Amino acid sequence: MSSTPAVRSTKLKFKGEKTKKKRKRDEGEDGERNARRRKDDEDRAPESWVLPEDPLEIRGPTFLVHPSDPSPLCVTYDSTRRKVILHAITKGEDEEEINLKDHTPTEVSQVWVTTRVAGSPTINLRTGTGEGKFLSCDKHGLVAADREARGPQEEWTPVILPDGMVAFMNVYEKYLSVDEVAGGALQLRGDSEVVGFRERFWVKIQHKYKQEAHAEGKKKKEGIMGDTIIDEASTK
Repeated sequence: MSSTPAVRSTKLKFKGEKTKKKRKRDEGEDGERNARRRKDDEDRAPESWVLPEDPLEIRGPTFLVHPSDPSPLCVTYDSTRRKVILHAITKGEDEEEINLKDHTPTEVSQVWVTTRVAGSPTINLRTGTGEGKFLSCDKHGLVAADREARGPQEEWTPVILPDGMVAFMNVYEKYLSVDEVAGGALQLRGDSEVVGFRERFWVKIQHKYKQEAHAEGKKKKEGIMGDTIIDEASTK
């Protein structure tokens, strides 16, 4: 499988254009912004829901939402029917509109548990309710959550897009997407070859796991830790 392509800058640059040097004032402003961001991170509650900025931060309890119109959809596991469904998110009584960046799960069935070998580009998504089944995709693009063991079909490679949204690539190098089937029903598929609107998801993770990823990355750079397996039992 080919490696995930790096996201490139979308800013156009013309031949002969001079590179703007960063002024000290700009550097000072950047430093202040970074300091404020670090302070905000420190003040966050450990279990608050945040957006990942790096694929390696996607771990632990995970909330997946697609910005469909007119109703956004969250990827949910129906333990009664034992199938993955797309549940419509409705506005609360005090909401004028749904802000997906601030929206958080309201039911356990809307939460998945992400596990990975530390440093690996691929993840596994396990149901947070029921018997704990892994999200999989076969070679025909059929998506299900009916397996207790993980293998190649249960592996997903998350790709952070420039706007902060995430695309998920399977072992067949195809992307997870929301697809309309007969009768207008919507379901997940895993056979898209390009990333468009249907393949883009907002992903929320808990702040403490994002901080954990940062700490592990720092230790790995310093060469004081090897690869470890993140056990799903510890992420409940």
